[in-house]
Amino acid sequence: MFVTGLVLAAGGSRRLGAPKQLLAYGETTLLGASLQMARKCGFDELLVTLGGAAEEVRSKVDLSGAKVVDNDEFETGCSSSICAALEHVDDCADGLVILLGDQPEVSPASVRRLLEEAGGSPIGICRYDDGLGHPLFFHRRVFRELAMLHGDKGVWKLIESGHHAVTEVGVEGPTPLDVDTREDYMTLLDHAAATWERP
Repeated sequence: MFVTGLVLAAGGSRRLGAPKQLLAYGETTLLGASLQMARKCGFDELLVTLGGAAEEVRSKVDLSGAKVVDNDEFETGCSSSICAALEHVDDCADGLVILLGDQPEVSPASVRRLLEEAGGSPIGICRYDDGLGHPLFFHRRVFRELAMLHGDKGVWKLIESGHHAVTEVGVEGPTPLDVDTREDYMTLLDHAAATWERP
């Protein structure tokens, strides 16, 4: 199966007040770490969407191995990034895995498990101990509806619409942290520091 990975990183970081893509995380940035993780997933194609602070992100983040898709409509919500990216997905792609550029603690093993258990389904989603979350899988037969989404919650409305079967894939542990506020960022750093300090 030919799978395209899509890292959504076009947000304007309104609630944070600074480009979250460029926040320090380990020896890189939040987006840099998320892309490092995405590269380990073994996708046949990797895309990343940029919008807010795009020029600064291009100059400070290692985007190698990923095709950059510019989203001029990023302020309308993340659905616009998905729509923009679909125009660049390889014609050979059987499916699309959506990842968040501010969620570096997603495990490549979770992505592989998602594909193994939900790769034949219209939609696949990870079920963590505390609820549903990314990464998400969409088969090519759902692309047309993905391209019609609007707003920040469009993808979740599609998942909950009942139009397609949704395969939930169990993943141990809590939903990986993402960053919307300064408090989220500090929580992520505390959690990451505890992980990095383990022998």
